Amino acid sequence: MTTKQNVWQAVKFALFSSSAGLIELGSFTLLNELTPLPYWPCYLIALILSVLWNFTLNRQFTFKSASNVPIAMMKIAAYYMVFTPLSTWGGQMVSNLGVNEYIILAVTMVTNLLTEFCVYRFWVFRKTMNTNKLALKQKAKAEKSDLTE
Repeated sequence: MTTKQNVWQAVKFALFSSSAGLIELGSFTLLNELTPLPYWPCYLIALILSVLWNFTLNRQFTFKSASNVPIAMMKIAAYYMVFTPLSTWGGQMVSNLGVNEYIILAVTMVTNLLTEFCVYRFWVFRKTMNTNKLALKQKAKAEKSDLTE
């Protein structure tokens, strides 16, 4: 991939992840404000909803991967088996110190964005980027355009 393509991939990932972040923030806010639940279950439920959304969009449009969905999801699950307990425990510990839950959530979301991009790009979809129907269609269109020039 060219530098321009890599940058565009990172931008798309950030944009789709921002939409997942809105889902996480919205569901966290609803749970935090409307239920008596402590920080950690509010965070965990919101995180799961955002991960499902983010995986679906980024697999299809950012990495354009035709990889085996269950295997790709297992890799993401492995990442979250490490990230989730650490971020949940850390968030609860900082919350117990009186730090605002939304500050904790924002720092956790930024950390998640950066680490998750690396996991997607260099592990989950490393060998299957640009292999789905959308990517193949775009490649064929580009090749056709190159022939007419």
